[in-house]
Amino acid sequence: MGVFGLFNKKKKETLDKGLEKTKESVFDKLTRAVAGKSKVDDEVLDNLEEVLITSDVGVGTTLKIIERIESRVARDKYVSTSELNGMLREEIASLLEENNAADNDDWELPCAHKPYVILVVGVNGVGKTTTIGKLAYQFKKAGKKVYLGAADTFRAAAVEQISVWGERVGVPVIKQQMGADPASVAFDTLQSAKANGADVVLIDTAGRLHNKVGLMNELKKIKDVMKKVLPEAPDEVMLVLDGSTGQNAFEQAKQFSAVTNITSLAITKLDGTAKGGVVIGISDQLKVPVKYIGLGEQMEDLQLFNRKEFVDSLFA
Repeated sequence: MGVFGLFNKKKKETLDKGLEKTKESVFDKLTRAVAGKSKVDDEVLDNLEEVLITSDVGVGTTLKIIERIESRVARDKYVSTSELNGMLREEIASLLEENNAADNDDWELPCAHKPYVILVVGVNGVGKTTTIGKLAYQFKKAGKKVYLGAADTFRAAAVEQISVWGERVGVPVIKQQMGADPASVAFDTLQSAKANGADVVLIDTAGRLHNKVGLMNELKKIKDVMKKVLPEAPDEVMLVLDGSTGQNAFEQAKQFSAVTNITSLAITKLDGTAKGGVVIGISDQLKVPVKYIGLGEQMEDLQLFNRKEFVDSLFA
């Protein structure tokens, strides 16, 4: 099998285990939806709609999936309920593909210039700083030189937490005293990273959604200041969401995308919940690719999102 094969096998096991609750829940509901039916008719489609909505796929995305399956049923005249699973799988995979959810298999960075800058946003409590720590670990393991910026300066705990991650992973953390100007921390981080030939920079930001105007201004200021050091920064604005909150994560995603231009998503805490369907809905509604998913506490449990593997695990 080789080392790579073993790693992939372990990764797949983590994914399967992480999506287990969602899968069981979706399967139970699907089984009930087609009970006693041999062909896909209106009643089955109505039941399927309910299955998807109650699996946190979201109303808009569910209607899109149902519409696509309806037109396939109309075209093929007779579709057996046993074929429904395969159809769902295909339609969900193609939805994810349309939203540019890549089949990421390695930790390469998608640009020629260095450092690649990721500005990380999200409300407190979603696992934002932990995700940054795990990303730093994965990038470092892939041979990248990583810098972290502690620009969530409003919470002493946030600066402390990211410093602990920096020590644990063995990467430098650029920070100032609590209450410092976040843009100033971002500026220092980029200058340091650039001077020291870093490959990737991850910047933690404060997550105070209740004060949207303040947040909007702050993120704009951070971006403007970064451009003084690196005109192309940030390369990515990544929103971290807690998948276990289901529809609440949807709301946060909508509110954040109203405040700033989100270019990628990291969806955490999928292992303890049956709400994994939220990955499909959020990506579709925001038209933003899911890039990383969190499936447990371990460093390795943050994975690159691979839509094919995700759909396979969900409908295996």
